Amino acid sequence: MTTAATAIAIPSDLTTCQALVRQLHEALHASQRKIETLEHRLDVLLKARFGPRADRLDPKQLLLFAQEILAGAEKPTAEPAPKAKAPSKRNGHGRRRLPADLPRQRIVHDLPEEEKRCPCCGEMRVRISAEVSEQLEFEPARLYVIEHERPTYACPKCEGNVETASKPLQPIEKGLAGPGLLAGVITSKFGDHLPLYRQEDILGRGGYEIPRSTTCGWLAGCASLVRPLYEWMKKLVLESKVIWTDDTPVPVLEPGRGRTREGRIWVYVGDKGHPYTVFDYTPTRNRDGPTRFFGKYAGYIQADAYAGYDHLFKPKADGTPVPTEVGCWAHARRKFVEAQNSDPLRSCTMVAMIRLLYEVEAEAKELDAESRRALRQEKSVPRLAQIKAWLEEQLRDGASPVLPKSAMGEAIGYCLNHWTALTEYVNDGDLAIDNNAAENAIRPIVLGRKNWLFAGSDNGGRTGAVLASLVASCKRHGVDPFAYLKDVLTRIAATPVSQLDQFLPDRWKAARAAPTAH
Repeated sequence: MTTAATAIAIPSDLTTCQALVRQLHEALHASQRKIETLEHRLDVLLKARFGPRADRLDPKQLLLFAQEILAGAEKPTAEPAPKAKAPSKRNGHGRRRLPADLPRQRIVHDLPEEEKRCPCCGEMRVRISAEVSEQLEFEPARLYVIEHERPTYACPKCEGNVETASKPLQPIEKGLAGPGLLAGVITSKFGDHLPLYRQEDILGRGGYEIPRSTTCGWLAGCASLVRPLYEWMKKLVLESKVIWTDDTPVPVLEPGRGRTREGRIWVYVGDKGHPYTVFDYTPTRNRDGPTRFFGKYAGYIQADAYAGYDHLFKPKADGTPVPTEVGCWAHARRKFVEAQNSDPLRSCTMVAMIRLLYEVEAEAKELDAESRRALRQEKSVPRLAQIKAWLEEQLRDGASPVLPKSAMGEAIGYCLNHWTALTEYVNDGDLAIDNNAAENAIRPIVLGRKNWLFAGSDNGGRTGAVLASLVASCKRHGVDPFAYLKDVLTRIAATPVSQLDQFLPDRWKAARAAPTAH
């Protein structure tokens, strides 16, 4: 029987044999590169499906592979020894005190009358003190009906001039739901990630079954009502010096096809002077969404190097100012972590160098913008120069060069191709080293998507973006979304557009914290 090895005809002349060997050698290396690429993709998919979410490396690996980086880092200038911190006061172990502002109901557990008599003399004992303990109780949400009575008056003498008292404007005209119920449905879906079908069951237990088609209509009506407030928040975000942005896919049901397609939710996070979080929905991920949102914005945009943003940073022919791109070191770091299995030495070395950048950020956290910039110029700029030199060295290393298509090659290419954007943050203390603000802001959408699974339509996606913006901005300011939305939905219909400022979450919170004048 002829084997595979004997079936190959070996050329007899040396030149042809050498050419064949070279060809086989190239084919072998191509196969190895393909295997490494596929193994890398498989590792990334397995980690995304089953692994931890945080991009961590084993500290022992950092010690093994990054000693030379840590030793070669710029030594900090001599600083006075930090003062010993006074021991923090702790309440010790045990139960935390319940908040004083929670409503309380006093239940007195008294002695029976016959036990109040003294067992010695028979006199009635008098109360001298009481032991009070607290227990936290819960009452599930309940439905109740509000009856709006509007008296009608007429003149008995004229037998006419009939007039009926008017009813305040409602969130949804002639709608069944009151502001509290609407606020509860919105908060449950976009704050607590409860899909409408689960809320249908919860409301049913409360005494009245409300179909999903009705609650969907309520959400659309509320989004239409608060749309002017949403547009005002978006306008204020665009006045920010820096805007953080990110996006995530959202399955959207397409009627008639029996399946979903991919829509997109974008988040835009304003700076400290404009502290609002705004979402936007687009049917696709093309560049039209960011283009329409940013318009003529010319501040800083911090993102993840998505190519759809690139046109925003290109100089205009008419000289119109354009935004400045700011990169994200968290994204850069993530690519080196993903390359750990295929190239652990380089991966751990690079992660160790990025850690040094974050140590500077930890030191600068409590500083003002100008002091933060000065510290970055002093400590981060030399370390960035060291990182760039190391990256370029890996590509020209004759002994073991990094292949461009490998996981490590792509990580290095990402950094070098976006180097200007990645180093922009050291030039302004108001900028961040990464885009984590946007990633954290869009995480609730990612969590909710696992529960409600898909948006019913493009209009449903836009409705969700509007309502999620209000909920996210409330959480950013520590405002209870339910209390806020109930008040907004109660009053916004009768409020002129010029007075919408009072409904911005930070100003709404400040108005309620201000002491009431007597």
